[in-house]
Amino acid sequence: MSVKAPTLLPHAVNINDLRRLAQRRLPKAVFDYLDGGADDEITLRENCRVFDELRFRPRQAVATPECQLGTSVLGFDLSLPLMLAPVGYSRLMHPTGEVAAARAAGKAGIGYVLSTLSGHKLENVRAATKGAAWYQLYLVGGRETAELVIDRAHQAGFDALVLTVDTAVSGMRERDVRNGVTELLGSSLPAKLPYLPDLLAHPRWLWGFLADGGLPKLENVVIPGRGPMELIDVAAALSRSVVRWEDLGWIRQAWSGPIVIKGVLTGDDARRAVDAGAVAVVVSNHGGRQLDGVPATLRALPEVAAAVAGRAEVLMDGGIRRGSDVVKALCLGARAVLAGRAYAYGLGAAGEAGVTRAVEILREGVERTLKLLGCPSVGKLDPSYVELPVAWR
Repeated sequence: MSVKAPTLLPHAVNINDLRRLAQRRLPKAVFDYLDGGADDEITLRENCRVFDELRFRPRQAVATPECQLGTSVLGFDLSLPLMLAPVGYSRLMHPTGEVAAARAAGKAGIGYVLSTLSGHKLENVRAATKGAAWYQLYLVGGRETAELVIDRAHQAGFDALVLTVDTAVSGMRERDVRNGVTELLGSSLPAKLPYLPDLLAHPRWLWGFLADGGLPKLENVVIPGRGPMELIDVAAALSRSVVRWEDLGWIRQAWSGPIVIKGVLTGDDARRAVDAGAVAVVVSNHGGRQLDGVPATLRALPEVAAAVAGRAEVLMDGGIRRGSDVVKALCLGARAVLAGRAYAYGLGAAGEAGVTRAVEILREGVERTLKLLGCPSVGKLDPSYVELPVAWR
């Protein structure tokens, strides 16, 4: 009998251990959807590798018995400079999906960002956490559909709206093509047959999937007169729902709260986002899942932080796998980071317990790194704690 993943969680000492547990539990198509990137996956790899280029400059013989890990983002207190990034189709990774991730975030005192491409209703996700919760908006289904979900997010109590601006079309994720993701999401049984042996080889996942009712619909993309959108419709819908700068006009009228722009990689776009009313920007390349060959987000962070120049808060996602990665991002100007795959591996491995373990791993890593740096607080981190490579200067 195989050992259940939750009993192995205490032995997961880093995020890569959670990744291996997720790979064991999930069918290849689901795992590769989570794990993979666009084209040759150059940017996906660079997002992680670039952290190796940055070296620390510790203050030695400094006693820091207690470090202050808390910060605030958009006025919301976080126990750790971390938010869980929007991860689409989370319900395919585990039946509890977005609800479990939000609950784990709330218990840990950090924030959660819900993807438009969620299998759970936003109202249920918001109710699962007392912490900060943001809604990430795609314009899938058009303006009327977007206005309806913006109102729902407001009524449910979401604290901010996140506009992702780097999805003019879906990136070419070759693993998904090879694994037959389109066929598996479609309605044709004959098209599914070549991929069924792999599903049957993962009985724990398959039992949970079937007990949950099978393929979920997109509960927050409700097309007037038609109801929730099917998962299979998303790729085509994204190409018809590009977010343009001029869209911020009607979006600001529909949403009275803070607006965050996610997907910024240059100083010019960062300035434009702030000029358009964004109170925060997220330096992001969509986890290497859109345009391959763009800079790693850590490399783009200093340019964006300099361009914003304190007029808005700067966040970053991409490649966060260790607490030391979080610290390096803060040294280069991020107020906090968003982590996606890091917690999604935990979700895929063991649901809420896996997400909780992922956050614990990152928290322990941040605290340990601060103590070894001789820095008493995340608020005291600055570029003097790292050595920039010559090529970055």
